[in-house]
Amino acid sequence: MNKEDFDFDCIIDRRHTGSLKYDFFKERGMPEGLIPMWVADMDFKTAPSISKALESTAQSGIFGYSEPKPEYYDAMHKWFSEHFSFSIDKDSHIQTPGVVFAIAHAVKAFTNPHDSIIIQPPVYYPFSEVVNSNDRKLIENPLKRVGDTYEIDFLDFEQKIIAHNVKMFIFCSPHNPVGRVWTYSEIYRLSEICLKHNVFVVSDEIHADFVYSESKHFIFSTVNPKSVPSCMICTSRGKSFNQAGLQVSDIFIFNTKYRELFLKEITRSGYSQRNTFGLVGARVAYEAGDAWLSSLIAYLEENRNFIKSYLNSYFPELTVTKCEGTFLSWLDFSKLKIPHKKLASLIVSKAKLWLDDGLIFDKNADCFFRLNFGCPKQLLARALEQLTLIRNSI
Repeated sequence: MNKEDFDFDCIIDRRHTGSLKYDFFKERGMPEGLIPMWVADMDFKTAPSISKALESTAQSGIFGYSEPKPEYYDAMHKWFSEHFSFSIDKDSHIQTPGVVFAIAHAVKAFTNPHDSIIIQPPVYYPFSEVVNSNDRKLIENPLKRVGDTYEIDFLDFEQKIIAHNVKMFIFCSPHNPVGRVWTYSEIYRLSEICLKHNVFVVSDEIHADFVYSESKHFIFSTVNPKSVPSCMICTSRGKSFNQAGLQVSDIFIFNTKYRELFLKEITRSGYSQRNTFGLVGARVAYEAGDAWLSSLIAYLEENRNFIKSYLNSYFPELTVTKCEGTFLSWLDFSKLKIPHKKLASLIVSKAKLWLDDGLIFDKNADCFFRLNFGCPKQLLARALEQLTLIRNSI
């Protein structure tokens, strides 16, 4: 399929489709009429090959219980081998409805109530939710902001692990919301610390496909062979191909003991067969999604660069965190010196935007907001133009 067949500039009206992003303003406490750029799904149609396969499945008229066939595993193995030099086997593979579901069940399977689990804020907020809601102790190793990017405080990481007898580390790679794509050496150093102190690593790599030209993603288990028995890799094509609602994620647990514990926890939850359409969507993504995804990443990289250049020109007080991966921009409003409550109000009332508040990612991120740039350039340009109205109103 030719690149011109992939129309990422097309604006699709998603209203009245049951979309969480577009149809739940009132329920989420927001006024109608805002441009929603909060929740991390994109405003692009998925790859045409996936749509055609789903249409064909729908035409059968029968949507009974389904399981992945051998061709699913063949396509998945080829994908991870070619994209990440990651060799998988069927035995290590488990499917769940989503990555958060998998992380929550890992917490229950691999730790006990009141055990300590460490995360690196500002970070995807379900991490803290699944720890706290399962009566585990949340330990934070805050990332260090250095200029327009973030670094890991390795000394604090190890000290916290020792002081709190940490049992699990939930790792966000690439990192949401700060956009870091961790280097080989950073991942290796984390893995060595975790091995030294018997910390099990749950690596959320749902954004692994969204990495831009200057960076490279390394799957956690490929960096340090010694870490393989004590880690779990969480992946999904749901983000990559904008089919999160089809609810199929591919999880890898290499150690038989841990895998059996995890499967017992899944059984307790009552989950068994997969979403029929999700299996089709994921399989076709693995089989035939390369060209579409490559075009998408190029388009998103242009969006990322446009945000930086536009704000440098029209809103220089607003710092854009360097985005090496994901389709999420982490915006720092601290130079405006506006109290959080007023800033949040201006984003809604003046800019007419619905962004994710930084406080949901970190209790100290009161001057940050997350913007989803997985949308047509025309919509992004309008949103940025509206954002500059904040500058003009203070």
